[in-house]
Amino acid sequence: MSKKPVPSPGERSSFPGVFWTANLIEVLERFAYYGIYFGFGIYMTSLGYSLDQLGTVQSIFLLLSYGIPFISGTFADKYGFKKVLIVSYLAYLPSILLLIVTKSFSGIALTMLSIGLAAGIFKPLIAGTVRVVTDKTNKTLGFGIFYAMVNVGGSFGPIVMGNLRAISWNYAFYAAAACIVLMLIITIFFYKEPERELEGVTFGQKLKDVWVALSDLKFTLFLILLGLFFWLPFWCFFNLCALYVDASLDTARLYLSLKSVMGPFLAGIFSREGDDGVRRILGETIAHTGWIIMIVQVFVSRFVERFKAMPVFFSGLFILAVGFAVIGYAGISAPAIIFLGIFLFAVGEMISSPRIQEYITWLAPKEKAGLYMGTNFLAIMIGGALSGKTYTNLYGYFNNQGHPEYVWYALGIHTILGLILLFIFTRTLGEFKEQEE
Repeated sequence: MSKKPVPSPGERSSFPGVFWTANLIEVLERFAYYGIYFGFGIYMTSLGYSLDQLGTVQSIFLLLSYGIPFISGTFADKYGFKKVLIVSYLAYLPSILLLIVTKSFSGIALTMLSIGLAAGIFKPLIAGTVRVVTDKTNKTLGFGIFYAMVNVGGSFGPIVMGNLRAISWNYAFYAAAACIVLMLIITIFFYKEPERELEGVTFGQKLKDVWVALSDLKFTLFLILLGLFFWLPFWCFFNLCALYVDASLDTARLYLSLKSVMGPFLAGIFSREGDDGVRRILGETIAHTGWIIMIVQVFVSRFVERFKAMPVFFSGLFILAVGFAVIGYAGISAPAIIFLGIFLFAVGEMISSPRIQEYITWLAPKEKAGLYMGTNFLAIMIGGALSGKTYTNLYGYFNNQGHPEYVWYALGIHTILGLILLFIFTRTLGEFKEQEE
């Protein structure tokens, strides 16, 4: 097997074609995934389901979405990324189409769990591809581009799906299904398996490798802390923000604020006219970070790549906490302040999330990239699985008390506590050593 040419000192390696193909697939998958997920809280409440029921589905959905990669990453290391990508699409497509025909709580829950299974199979594959085709000269930029593409899909998906669901929720589901079909075509004809040594070991042997990785108690504790104090509040933002905007802010006033800055045409993209003739912002069209990250992520990555991973991560955590506080303040002041809160959260996210994921994948040699991405998803699974039942229910409690904004203050305190604990962890137990190539 041929090796990539070694770059000259100070020279950044170029990205191969499969890097860009993989990122295009990521855009389409995130378009479908976030287009459905960001509006899911609005969808369930529109059908009359409680916040407790919503939280249950969110928690189990995220448990599967981020637990399955722990397994699928190991299969990718053995059979190759391309084959497992195709398997994920064959699970994705019928699951999305089932949303059109089922409206019962059990039916929606089971269908969303099927989507979570398909998403879980998919999740480690593109990040694993990026890990395999990058080296120490371009790894931070490569993961920055990857994360920006995640947010291109994550931005346009909710905007398009939000406007489609204003006509009919089924139109949004059809659009998501069309994306999966397009991904399948691109993968079959254009995705070239990146060069690396595929592992010829059994799944049982792979599980032993996983056990070896997790038997490092320091590494396991690190994953648990990340799950509880980074990924849990991180996912609470995406679980709650669209619903918070739709239900707890004056969205008619918010539309007027947006219109005064962007003009009626652009503001109209993020809003719809109600039966009373008043235009209101659609919660999921603005209550995410993709529209910010897709513009500035690469610049942020270029800036932070000169610094060590953990100090960068800590600074991102602090900005996330400030963003939570500002989002809460928007509920008791001018609704337009929500844009500042979301912007701050986005800055914290684009500093911390790709950096910590890059950090974990670069603890592994290339032939174990899928495995280590799987262990990374275990941390995300811990936070995601706890986020729905804890903070969705807490939002319901504070909302009943007349103070829905309190949930964001609680999330800010939670994140600061995590920053303190992770700082103590690195000071007492030390940081991990990244691979050189």
